[in-house]
Amino acid sequence: MLFAHAIAYDHRMWMPMLEHFGNKRQAILADLRGHGQSPVPPGPYTLEAMADDCAALLDRFGHAKADFVGLSLGGMVGQAFALRHPDRVNRLVLSNTSSSYGAQGRGMWEARKKLVRESGMGALHDLMVSRNFSESYRLGHPGKISEAMQPLATTSVEGYAGCCDAIAELEYTASLPRIRARTLVIAGSLDPGTPVAMAEVLACGIPDSQLAVIDGAAHLSAYEKPAEYATLVGRFLDTPES
Repeated sequence: MLFAHAIAYDHRMWMPMLEHFGNKRQAILADLRGHGQSPVPPGPYTLEAMADDCAALLDRFGHAKADFVGLSLGGMVGQAFALRHPDRVNRLVLSNTSSSYGAQGRGMWEARKKLVRESGMGALHDLMVSRNFSESYRLGHPGKISEAMQPLATTSVEGYAGCCDAIAELEYTASLPRIRARTLVIAGSLDPGTPVAMAEVLACGIPDSQLAVIDGAAHLSAYEKPAEYATLVGRFLDTPES
């Protein structure tokens, strides 16, 4: 299994969920380019190039194919991966993500890039906390949120800006019917960044797909509701082909 994280996080985002997931499958936790321990090449980045990075990561570990689990940016890379490398995907999980941000998308991500170039990564902290975690989770788990936000401080401005460029170009809606992998789409009922309506577009567009909504979860559903997320993914991967 290959896991791909959200923007401004890294492989550590998946740790709480994996505690509930068990160890019967090998998990490869990617640090997407510009994040974590991966290189920070000059931008702009593309989702297609990041999908190729994931294919190279599978090569490094000697895997011809894998289940792909992506959240937010990782889910966008997952779409690119399934379209560019269809023979390398077993099953696909796309969570808290979108196939398009519509006409306003480019401006939104250009504004995020401008903000970090002018004010640094710390300028994103409050915005990310408010969008990525529900109010009840913020109030009840300040320590866990502090831990979750640690990668923000070490994400490079160049890496973040390069990924903003990639997301600004996101437009896979028309290509969704070409995804051949059996797919699970996961949404958070309280996700303001990629709401349930965006997940419904994915589930309607991808053949042989299903949609699950985690009640009470905001954008970082795998971190906020790790047991529920692990159960959904595990059940999906264990379901035999019909």
